Amino acid sequence: MQVLTSSSRPPGDEDTVEPDAYLAPATRVRVLLTAALGSLITQYAVVATLLALVALTAESTVFSAGSVLLSAGPGWLAAYQVQLGIGGHPLGVLPLLPTIGAVVLVARTASGATLRLGYASLRQAVPLISVLAASHALFGLLIGLLSLGQPVRVNPILAFVVPGAFGAAAATAGVVRRCGVPAALADRLDPVAVRGLRAGALGLAALLAVGAIVFAAATVLSVSTVDDLFEPSLGNSLGLFLLSVLYLPNAVVAALSFVAGPGFTIGSLDVSLVGYRGGAVPAVPLLGGIPEHAAAWWPALLVLPAAVGALVGWSVRHVDDDPAARIRIVAVAGAVVGFGCVVLGTLAGGRLADGPFDPVSVPVGVASIVAFCWIVIPGGFVAFFAGAHEPAAPPEPLEAEEAAAEDAEQDEAGEEDVDEAAEVDPDEVIEDVDPEEIDTDEFEAEFTEADETDEAADEAADDTAVEPEPPVEPEPVAEPEYDDFDAEAEAELGLELPEDVPLDQPEPDGGDAGAVTESTDGSGADERRDDDR
Repeated sequence: MQVLTSSSRPPGDEDTVEPDAYLAPATRVRVLLTAALGSLITQYAVVATLLALVALTAESTVFSAGSVLLSAGPGWLAAYQVQLGIGGHPLGVLPLLPTIGAVVLVARTASGATLRLGYASLRQAVPLISVLAASHALFGLLIGLLSLGQPVRVNPILAFVVPGAFGAAAATAGVVRRCGVPAALADRLDPVAVRGLRAGALGLAALLAVGAIVFAAATVLSVSTVDDLFEPSLGNSLGLFLLSVLYLPNAVVAALSFVAGPGFTIGSLDVSLVGYRGGAVPAVPLLGGIPEHAAAWWPALLVLPAAVGALVGWSVRHVDDDPAARIRIVAVAGAVVGFGCVVLGTLAGGRLADGPFDPVSVPVGVASIVAFCWIVIPGGFVAFFAGAHEPAAPPEPLEAEEAAAEDAEQDEAGEEDVDEAAEVDPDEVIEDVDPEEIDTDEFEAEFTEADETDEAADEAADDTAVEPEPPVEPEPVAEPEYDDFDAEAEAELGLELPEDVPLDQPEPDGGDAGAVTESTDGSGADERRDDDR
């Protein structure tokens, strides 16, 4: 396969060419036909061989190869759980061991074909799955049509649908592992769910093992009854032995239901841990271990399913430090076990010829709920207390929490404002406005109304405003009286004074030049002061 799939392409370009493109089309067709026909021929040959062995060893039976080959067709359908009609009586309680063998054979065939074809993904393997499913469906339809008018009849529709569904499921199971689907799903699914699926598979297998142990113990304790059910002749004993072996998984499922609590029924016979109702039992060595009456110690068997639940919890005790996560894993495991009990209980029972042994059944609904409880309750208890416990985080102060909440609200509000501002594009807003569509009269009316509103508001504000008090004028300051000095100075200079200006002092008779000079100098200063005033 390395020669077929290797190439000189650069890294990272592996998915550009399909892996099966290196095989010739004729080779691919040959591989697909070999996978489809090979599984069908092998299964049919095994069924025909068993029937021929029983016919050869049975007493008062004429062996016929044609009869064996024709009878092998309904036997092949019985291996795929297709209800048969024998002499007008339904036979729905079909052996599970041939079904398991057929599913395993188809899965291995699909896995080998996937390897030869070089498929690397589930999408590439769709043609292989389709071919296997279609071959089983068409072969079942052919057998159903040929059985019309025969002592052993089959509904053609069921003969077409049921084998096709089993073939598709088995082929998918064989392909997914080669294509790496489980690993891909484990990467994408929740780790808790993946671990729960594994724990559920462990719990279902443990419950089946408990059922097998109880069945084996009951058979060993009733070995004398089992020996009496065998016929003296070798051929009949061989047929009963083969029949018991083929129905062995059915008996294990019934024992599992018995240990879990709900029990099982065969016609009027009802056997459970909490009650017993007697009835007739088929003369088959497989059923020799069924008790004839109830026992007081039967409820002690409930320890076994409780131990299975504790085992599931113990297996996940170190998966996570958080006890809540471990309990979720146990819950998923319980759901898987409950679903498995529904499937197994449905396949293990059915109609049995409209006689006193009809029907053979397991209370599927009650058994699934009880099995779920047996896994979740003790398993959750063990998973919680046996594993580590994550220390609780210290509580934050109330003020810090409130501050953090306020900061978060402010950040969110700011982000919303930024987002709203970013969403508004000014260019888009301007472009959206058509100038021709603008009504100028409407805008003028709006602006006029706005101005009138503003003026009214201003007037109201003026009316309500408090008038300011008038400013206080300062009192006049008395100026110094320089009139006497002026008159004296002018008299000294010989100037005439106005008539209305009285003289307080008489004009001096005379003076020396120094006095005149002093008066002149003083008068100039007085004039400057007067001008300044």
